[in-house]
Amino acid sequence: MSHRLRDHLTAAALDAWAALLPTSCSGCGAADRALCAACRLALLPAVHPVTRDDVRIWSALTYEGVARHVIAAYKDNGRTDAAAALAAPLRAAIVAALAAAPSRPAPSRPAPSRPALSRVAPGPAGIELVTIPSSRRAWRARGYHPVDALLHRAGLHPAPLLAQRGVVSDQVGLGRAERAANKDHSLIARHPLSGVAVILVDDIVTTGATLLEARRAVFAAGGTVVGLATLAETRRLLPR
Repeated sequence: MSHRLRDHLTAAALDAWAALLPTSCSGCGAADRALCAACRLALLPAVHPVTRDDVRIWSALTYEGVARHVIAAYKDNGRTDAAAALAAPLRAAIVAALAAAPSRPAPSRPAPSRPALSRVAPGPAGIELVTIPSSRRAWRARGYHPVDALLHRAGLHPAPLLAQRGVVSDQVGLGRAERAANKDHSLIARHPLSGVAVILVDDIVTTGATLLEARRAVFAAGGTVVGLATLAETRRLLPR
């Protein structure tokens, strides 16, 4: 089958589906497409490092324009039909963080036993992918964990190593100092992490308070953070 014929059949199938269940593009609002071709193109990853408190974080997109609309629709409006388009850039950011991670020597003796967890790489030097646990309120509102769902869509598996401790307010609308105070000691490791290396993964980095708190929790449990990755970053308008 030629590429042209296949594209034609795909477009015809999408048109038929749109007639049965009308929808609109979550990026631009165009009718009859969950995500139009132009918006898919705008979501192609452009992985770059960003710095928060001297910590380097790898991010795939800038949280503005199409990316902002699609991510917000996916997280807050139940538009899970955008998951496939968002999973690819998140995976690209994780690959960059993994490539930049310091090499780790193989342990001289087996690591202490702990629950079996899927890793980015197999063997003793495997690295766990750790996401930020959702609050109970967010879980009830969404019914799914947005970042975990994207990882599964990308063929990766998060390790449930962290848990929420106490009640945390929504970060939206808070300043840098308020975000840091809101997240301070809000996470705890589920069990000791001695000898465990992780890459922390989140959806959006703004001030970095959430990722820095997760990093503190991993360190406090004896683990090592070898990289941080996010789907998108919110650009700072003013220098610190």
